[in-house]
Amino acid sequence: MTLVEQVRNEIDEVLGLVDEQQLDNVAPLITKGKRVFVLGAGRSGLMARAFAMRLMHIGYTPYVIGETITPSVQKGDVLVAVSGSGNTKSIVELAAKAKDNGVTLVGITSNENSTLGRLADETIIVPGATKAGDGVKSIQLLSTLFDQTVHITLDVLCLKLSRRDHTSNEAAAKEHSNME
Repeated sequence: MTLVEQVRNEIDEVLGLVDEQQLDNVAPLITKGKRVFVLGAGRSGLMARAFAMRLMHIGYTPYVIGETITPSVQKGDVLVAVSGSGNTKSIVELAAKAKDNGVTLVGITSNENSTLGRLADETIIVPGATKAGDGVKSIQLLSTLFDQTVHITLDVLCLKLSRRDHTSNEAAAKEHSNME
């Protein structure tokens, strides 16, 4: 079996374990009338940023925690926090602070029993391998399998949102950057 086939099999295995009902539970929390903040560290942070970008394309108002133009979180906002282990100190501390401010917390993690998993109002479990050793074992380095499958899982959530909101690919394309 080639490396490409092995990686594809790992991705298929993890995605087969993602509970789509968890996506359906999160979808009602994300509406165009609410601001959506994303949070993550390292590559998980990049996956959170990719999610924010796609939300913008389909008509939402997303912000990335830590960017200079990100406003303060307020009661009624939604925070999507991504952490493979669910115990990354910086992510958990900021997620807890957001909850203290009345923010609805969505946790994306491989470990439902983690601090983030227990703290979140809704959790999406993406059981790909992480550097902490959680999730489906992988031949890939560190948390690569988690990050790959989080990206796909959050893209599926965006697809669900776009279908719910009747946002076409053409409408999304109009929001895509024209400064490239």
